[in-house]
Amino acid sequence: MSSPWEAAADLVVVGTGVAGLTAALEASRRGLRVLVVTKAGARDGNTRWAQGGVAVVLPGEHDDGDSVRRHIDDTLVAGAGLCEADAVATVLADGPGAVTALRRVGARFDTLADGLLARTREGGHSAFRVVHAGGDATGAEVERTLLASARNRELTVLERQAAVRILRTPEGAAAGLVVLDDDGTFGILRAPAVLLATGGLGHLYQSTTNPDVATGDGIALALRAGATVADLEFVQFHPTVLYTGHDATGRRPLVTEAVRGEGAVLVDGAGAPVMAGVHPLGDLAPRDVVSAAIIRRLADAPGGVDDHVFLDATHLGGQMFQARFPTVYAACAAAGIDPATQPIPVAPAAHFGCGGVVTTVDGRTRVPGLYAAGEVARTGLHGANRLASNSLLEGLVVGARAARAALADHAAGVLADPRRAEVEDADASSSLSVAVAERPTLQRMMSRYAAIGRDADGLGVLADTLAEASTVRPVRTREDVENAALDLTARALVTAAQERLESRGCHVRHDYPVPDDLQWRRSLVVELDESGQVAPARVLALGGVA
Repeated sequence: MSSPWEAAADLVVVGTGVAGLTAALEASRRGLRVLVVTKAGARDGNTRWAQGGVAVVLPGEHDDGDSVRRHIDDTLVAGAGLCEADAVATVLADGPGAVTALRRVGARFDTLADGLLARTREGGHSAFRVVHAGGDATGAEVERTLLASARNRELTVLERQAAVRILRTPEGAAAGLVVLDDDGTFGILRAPAVLLATGGLGHLYQSTTNPDVATGDGIALALRAGATVADLEFVQFHPTVLYTGHDATGRRPLVTEAVRGEGAVLVDGAGAPVMAGVHPLGDLAPRDVVSAAIIRRLADAPGGVDDHVFLDATHLGGQMFQARFPTVYAACAAAGIDPATQPIPVAPAAHFGCGGVVTTVDGRTRVPGLYAAGEVARTGLHGANRLASNSLLEGLVVGARAARAALADHAAGVLADPRRAEVEDADASSSLSVAVAERPTLQRMMSRYAAIGRDADGLGVLADTLAEASTVRPVRTREDVENAALDLTARALVTAAQERLESRGCHVRHDYPVPDDLQWRRSLVVELDESGQVAPARVLALGGVA
């Protein structure tokens, strides 16, 4: 094996989604030398798959009576008691400025005839406040804008470099990153600041809306570097993912919530409304409520259908549906479905991790020099269930705040000297022999025992299976990196899910079916012990990064 190559920067950003590119651009504008790393291509992250839009209350462009305060209230309700109110207020108050800044550098959102932004309404929102682009291609437009800005600033983006581990000083501060390319060559990036913006963990499950890169890498990197994670047990399953057969696995096409915002109705196999009498918001109830209602209805198997329901949008007509939702229309057409005349078959699938690496709203973790932003981070914004279309907003806001935090920490002299990074020998992989489970086994067991419905017996079987299925071996390929990350992330999630003896938000325990505010209105922290094993979950103090 050849010796690893080396490079240096002031800040290394891992990920090219909205949070990572926003952070990289902000840091570069403020004079930091930035390296951006991605294990795939620059366009292969989660951002471009975001359909619905950006939830934001803009001055002069909102419903009568709507306000940032109402947006905050809707977010707190959706979060089922686990949001941190200060974090929610901070992120959402910064939202209008973040969206305005994005438009200033070229983002083109959909507009009405009067030139004002078009807005839609999604689940959990009390007003039409979700701005969108290309009908249902908002993420693609956000990504296009940020990548164009990155090219204009001549940001260095290292593609096909998987992040293997975070370098640290003897005192435990971040000091860079070890990366691995597709040919098996290692590299060492020395930097006093590392920002994780690696996205989600959807591929813990057999079926997900996430692209192939969403394998929980940032969770594993942070845990091994000494950071903590919280709220990991709350995985949001999107209720309306295009159903193309019970054998379909991997990334599945999303049917955006905005279709229901335009009046589409969920019905079962017998044609009866799924959400009637379930929630005051009906089909626009929070996602955890809708997904759980679908699963309950499928258990009764009305009309002989026991693995999916239908989204009836036929009232829109073919021309209007295709113009408003071109991405969804194309996915339906590819599956032989005409939304103008046929209800769309849908089922829940893993969509968004509401928890992640514990950070402040400025992206700081408890490890000096290590930051996180976007879906990989737990800022306190989402709580037990994410409000629809708050994710792109969070990436824009916290990405920029994290970059400014890194700059401030540089200026304050509190970051480590990256020349003191501990690199054991020329073989950069030698210090990372980790537990790796075979992906099909892990995904099958997670889907069976740790999806929408859970109980003690199933979680126990899952924990035992993960322990038995894992083997310790060196990391030599990108697939090794991903499978090791999935293994560690799964074990951390199961640890928290076993501890939380209630149902709340996205965490549904059949053996503890109701929320228990007295005992469990609190976040649970998971970390690694001195031997590198997942330690028992403990309570997180609000507003902390412990």
